[in-house]
Amino acid sequence: MTETSPQPRSAETFAEAEDALLSRWPETKLEPSLDRIRAFTELLGDPQASYPVIHLTGTNGKTSTSRMIDSLLRTMNLRTGRFTSPHVEKMSERISIDGEPLDDEAFVRAFNDVAGYTHLVDADQPHPLSFFEAVVGMAFSAFADAPVDVAIVEVGMGGSWDATNVADGRVAVVLPIAIDHATYLGDSVTAIAQEKAGIIKEGAQVIIAEQTPEVAEVLLARAVEVHATVAREGMEFGVITRVPAVGGQTISLQGLRARYDDLFLPLYGAHQAQNAAVALATVEAFVGEDALDDAIVREALAEVTSPGRLEVIRRSPTVVLDAAHNPHGAEATAAALEDSFAFSPLIGVIGVMADKDYEGLLAAFEPHLSHIICTQNSTERAMSAESLAEVAREVFGEDRVTVTPRLADAIDQAATMAEAGEAISDAFGAGGVLVTGSVVTVGEARSMLKGRNA
Repeated sequence: MTETSPQPRSAETFAEAEDALLSRWPETKLEPSLDRIRAFTELLGDPQASYPVIHLTGTNGKTSTSRMIDSLLRTMNLRTGRFTSPHVEKMSERISIDGEPLDDEAFVRAFNDVAGYTHLVDADQPHPLSFFEAVVGMAFSAFADAPVDVAIVEVGMGGSWDATNVADGRVAVVLPIAIDHATYLGDSVTAIAQEKAGIIKEGAQVIIAEQTPEVAEVLLARAVEVHATVAREGMEFGVITRVPAVGGQTISLQGLRARYDDLFLPLYGAHQAQNAAVALATVEAFVGEDALDDAIVREALAEVTSPGRLEVIRRSPTVVLDAAHNPHGAEATAAALEDSFAFSPLIGVIGVMADKDYEGLLAAFEPHLSHIICTQNSTERAMSAESLAEVAREVFGEDRVTVTPRLADAIDQAATMAEAGEAISDAFGAGGVLVTGSVVTVGEARSMLKGRNA
């Protein structure tokens, strides 16, 4: 073994379990191999093989779609496990059973159930298990112990080499693919699509969201290679109509088996309507030949939440949180803001990670933000507020950029600027604030603003 992990064999508190996991390789460090996670899950008794899996990949939309799939399946009285990443506020959000994140006691128990085995893998492999691999093992084991009827599993990064790919999805879901994590996945959409196509397994059913032609070609080639059955957004299923509404939107969807009209979805933006269509088709593919009960679809979608995704966290002025962290996500967010809100002015509070395409993200937001306040989150990966501002001035101009490194101060400053604006929307009052640029930035803002609201 060339590296060691200081992780203890067991934990008594959530903080101890969290610290032990964080002592491992960060999830942004990728060594492309499934050897460690396979060794780990074998020691655990291959829990991921004890229940059917719905496996999701794509550049944006995975978590929201996972939550919609989860709601649909639970409304059908199936017990669900859901693994998503990264978390917004608390690590235990990554592992949910029956729609609820593990509480502290259950998270510690899940950690202790696998902790002893982590050291066996560490001792036998060239590199120790990473943070992400350890949490994946915890999730798979917790789902087996529950036990769940179905696990909804979101990849961490990519597909083929992602630790979640030791599970064989009965249904593989590919959300829209764009360039992100280029250092690890490649700098072209076809290279990234090739990596993400790795979750499509022999004989699986594949649900493909709307893609560019070159990405679709890669995905279809993989499906043919492994004899998978394909359904494509815009062909076999899709959004028929959508109308913005107070608190979300009203949508009509064409599923694989039937049409479902006038559904209320309490999420904003055309991209969330498309995510709903993908979720519906996924569940139809999973359950079999019959159409879903209209009342079940209606109830399930009306109850969906997606924290940190165009989430209105405060009023007077309205503060919206959105975890867009790449140009593709920023474009969807910007379109949704134009579609569903009418802020004047709209002030952006932006904090990004230094390894992201922050210039592309700023360019996507530029036509929609009156002013931006460059800030930073608390992690080592965060780009400094001043460095971000240097780029932002080239995109927005000197007069539309302010630097406020402390996030709390940046939000307060943005709120003051927004309140000074003239209202053009009776629904949302005066100007608004958008906090965006990173899941971590949004998570820290969410914790802060929820505390103030309380």
